[in-house]
Amino acid sequence: MRFLADMGISPRSVKYLRGLGYDAVHLWEEGLDRLTDGEVMAKARREGRVVLTHDLDFGELLAASGAELPSVVIFRLRDMRPGMVNRYLWEVIRRYGEMLEEGAIVSVREGQIRVRGLPIQAKE
Repeated sequence: MRFLADMGISPRSVKYLRGLGYDAVHLWEEGLDRLTDGEVMAKARREGRVVLTHDLDFGELLAASGAELPSVVIFRLRDMRPGMVNRYLWEVIRRYGEMLEEGAIVSVREGQIRVRGLPIQAKE
């Protein structure tokens, strides 16, 4: 699995993922800290990466597009320090890694992880 960390995610979380053997990059280290959300999504789709973010706009973009990829993990934690994010990140990968590879949007809050498969269907 490959990951792309948005600016709100610490580079230390990218280092953590690399330590687990995953291919992970941060927008900042690639000099892409000024990309729009749409450009980040396009990059992740092209490179087959899961977007890691705390920005709700990514979920809205994904829902509106009707796309099956990229998967997005949105962290909505009160404590966004790397240690806390990494703990939840490991849980997401362990429990939902297969869904992330197939296309999913994951919302992470304290004590709660919600997952929806992609594409998100409009409610009738």
